[in-house]
Amino acid sequence: MQVNVGRIGRPHGIRGEVVVGVRTDEPEARFAVGARLDTDPPGRGPLTVAAVRWQSGELIVRFKGIKDRTVAGELGGTWLSIDSAALAPLDDPDEFRDHEIVGLTVRTAAGVVVGEVTDVLHHGQDLLAIKPASAGPEVLVPFVKAIVTDVDVAGGTLVIDPPPGLLDLDEAQ
Repeated sequence: MQVNVGRIGRPHGIRGEVVVGVRTDEPEARFAVGARLDTDPPGRGPLTVAAVRWQSGELIVRFKGIKDRTVAGELGGTWLSIDSAALAPLDDPDEFRDHEIVGLTVRTAAGVVVGEVTDVLHHGQDLLAIKPASAGPEVLVPFVKAIVTDVDVAGGTLVIDPPPGLLDLDEAQ
C-alpha cells in the first residue's frame, strides 16, 4: 500500500527546487538525501531527493535531474509516496499510522456497530471520520484514549466509549 508523505507545491528559486507540503511525522527520514519517492501521477517519477533544507518553516527539496524552475513548476501538485512496507514498526503500542486506522470497523463498548473509519483528520485535535453503518452524515470522533478505548488493527476493529451526545446511537444501529 502506498502512503503519501508529501505534495509538491510551487517552485522555489531558479535552480529546480520546490516547496513540499509535508504529510508525514518523519520528514527527516522520508526526505533524506538519496530517498526515492513514488509519484502520483506515476509518469512524473519516481523522484530521488538530491538536496533538502528547511526555510521559514517550509520544506525545500531539489530532486535529481530537476535543474531549473520551469521543470520544477511542472511537478506542482504531484503527490509523493512510499510503500508502507518500508515503514519501521512503531515502538509505542498506542501509536498508529493513519493508513492502519482507515478501514477499521467502529463499535461501541456495548458492541453496537457505528460504522467504518474513512479518514484521520489532524486539525489541532486528531479526529476520526466515520461513515455510519446506517444512512446519515459522517461522524467525527476525537481520537483520544478516553473515547477510543481499543484499536485492534489485526482484527480490523476500533472500540469507542462515546460520551453522551457524541453519537445518536438510534441512528447508528
